[in-house]
Order: sequence, then C-alpha cells, then structure tokens
Amino acid sequence: MLSAAASAAGAQQFPPGSLYVVATPIGNLADITLRAVHTLAVVDAVACEDTRMTAHLLGSLGLHKPLMAVHEHNEREGAQRVIERLARGERVAYVSDAGTPAVSDPGAALVQAVRAAGHRCIPIPGVSSAVTALCVAGDVSHRGFRFLGFLPSKGTARQTALRAALADFGSVVLFESPHRIEALAADLATGDARRTVTVARELTKQFETVHTLPAGELPAWLVADNNRLRGEFVLVLHGPASTGEAGSDEDGSESTSRHAARRVLEVLLAELPVKQASGLAADITGLPRKALYQMALDLKSAASDPPN
Repeated sequence: MLSAAASAAGAQQFPPGSLYVVATPIGNLADITLRAVHTLAVVDAVACEDTRMTAHLLGSLGLHKPLMAVHEHNEREGAQRVIERLARGERVAYVSDAGTPAVSDPGAALVQAVRAAGHRCIPIPGVSSAVTALCVAGDVSHRGFRFLGFLPSKGTARQTALRAALADFGSVVLFESPHRIEALAADLATGDARRTVTVARELTKQFETVHTLPAGELPAWLVADNNRLRGEFVLVLHGPASTGEAGSDEDGSESTSRHAARRVLEVLLAELPVKQASGLAADITGLPRKALYQMALDLKSAASDPPN
C-alpha cells in the first residue's frame, strides 16, 4: 500500500511547515485514500485525538511516527506544540479517531490556531459518516442539507434544537450514541411522526444497517431487535417534500411547503417579532414574504386567543 500511495501521490507537493488535516476510515480500513496514506508517510509527526487508536492505524499501514495527543480537553494547549513544530519547518498531520476532523470531532481549534500563527492548513479529504449516510438516504427533496451532529443532551436547548431540525426544509444529519438513541427516536416520533428518517448504524462495519421509515415507526423498529440498539448512529431527517404529506390543496407539493413553512415560523416566532420571523422564513423557504407575514400574524393570533 505504501508503494501504491507513493506512486499515486508522490509527485504532488507537500509543503513544509504545514498542517495536514487528514480524514481516516470510520470503521473499514480499506476506505483510507492513497493520498492520506502517503501524507501520513511523509509527515514528521502526527497529532491525534487518541494516541492508542492512531498508533494502531499507523501500524496497520506499516508506519511509525511521533504522536502528539491533541483532543477536546487540551486542544488549545496541544496546538501550541504543533505550531512549534511547524515553525521549525516540520510537516504535521492531524487525525481524529475516525472520519474527518472537526466534523463533530476535535480539530477546529487546532486549525484556527495554526492559521492565526501564519501556517498553512491543507485538507486531505476522505470518509465522513455524515456524507456517507446522506448518499444512501435517498432524500429527493433537493434542498441541500444541514449537519447538526449531536443534539444537546437535555433541557430547553435540546428541545429548541429538535424543533429547528424538524422545521428545516432540507435534509438534516444527526449523530447519536447507543445509550441515547431510544430517547431521540421518541422525540422525533413525537415531534413529527410523518417525517421520513433514514437510520444508519455502524456504517462501513460488519454489521452495518441502513433503514428508512417514518419517524413515528422508529421507536418500535429499534426495540424489535436488540442489535439495532448497538453501535454508533447517523440519522438523516428527510426534507419535508419527501415525506409524502398532502393536504387539502390541489397541489400536494404546495401543501407540503406550507406545512414546513408553518413549522419554520413556529420556531422563529418563539424568539423573534412577526416581521423579522416572517422575513427569515421567506429567506429559508423561498415562499412569498407577504404570505408568510400573514401566516405569522395568524399564528400569533391563535396563540393569544383564550381557550374556549
């Protein structure tokens, strides 16, 4: 592999005094790129989230490099050690435990500090679990996607983030751990039972599972097989246009758009005045500003009416 990597990437430039942000496999070693292998071979040191895991990865590739622990608890301090090496003209790679650094993993503070010190940061792209899940979700909404990663664990912050995710017009990518997946499934089922969800579990690994279903069916699907509660999860909330919702409008897509716009406005009106909320909703949804302003007024009026 080292020979193939050198043949493929050896003629490329690897400037000294630069930080190489290297994506690594999320479970299947065969997913590493030849450019990543060659980069790890030519750098002088590797900064990493967990030295034990990175030592194992490098050993699998036949490489041995000085390792520097740079993780969420010491990222800014560790950055200074990296910058000292870069100042001497060394090449340093940074890898997280799996996937692309700084995507719900450490790395952002390191990159910021290295840039501030005047050194280059060079991306070495590869696997990302978020994009891997998106490519098999089959969301036909065609409205882009938003990556949220792990939601806040509890309280008002969690509920606000969840409402915003369900109000989004595009795909929304969430991460979740095995001990909280049932709680997230219950929240999604309660928040919008009709919303289509793709659950990707243990991506690229032996027991990989990808399943698409309505959010309302997700809790029962998970507990139907204990194995479905194990591993790391990526969930894709499909855009509202792919839920198949239909209302009384002659055009089902128009009904879906109004339903989603209403959800966007409900979230925004909890924090903003009517004019500002409707303006932002128009920017998000592409629907007419005047119609959204009237919808916002109606929502405000309904919220203020006393119960019968």
